[in-house]
Amino acid sequence: MRIPHAVNNLIESFEHLPGIGPKTAARLTYYLLQAPKSLSAAFAQSLEALHEQTKICSVCKNIGESDPCEICESLDRERETICVVEKPLDILSLERSGKYHGLYHVLGGAISPLNNIGPEELYIDDLVRRILKGGLKEIIIACNANLEGEATAMYLGKLIKHKDSSLKVTRIGRGLPVGSDLEYADDVTLMRALEGRSEL
Repeated sequence: MRIPHAVNNLIESFEHLPGIGPKTAARLTYYLLQAPKSLSAAFAQSLEALHEQTKICSVCKNIGESDPCEICESLDRERETICVVEKPLDILSLERSGKYHGLYHVLGGAISPLNNIGPEELYIDDLVRRILKGGLKEIIIACNANLEGEATAMYLGKLIKHKDSSLKVTRIGRGLPVGSDLEYADDVTLMRALEGRSEL
């Protein structure tokens, strides 16, 4: 059976999204076919507005509705601390915790030689410019706890110390998530949990 071009095109478009395989892409496409036309129209309108109504902040590289973004403009933020993250989505996670009140810097990914991503492909130069302006006390590196994240954190740590040796550079703690069992934790997680132990 030949699939109509419009259907096939949408399936292929969904497949480009992270975490969406051929079956899920087909399921989403056929769902939209069965749904009211108003839902498809609203979906298309939201996609179009995604690029038209968002901007990349020239300061921190976060995604917002204005440039500079809401966080960079806020007078309520602690301006002596910058938390470095890989993606704008990481900022949402940290903001949900309600425990961090400083500024951010989005790298736009992590160093990954296998994927041809070096420091030049990331927003590291922009971070260095912010550091050289002065007025900072701490840089918190909040990269993911994987091989690429570790490589990026090590690179940033050395670079920042070279640019400003008085600046405190920290890495977010890593360890066992709340509610998890020791028997299911991998070796690296257990090692990090032991390294980050605190006194009772």
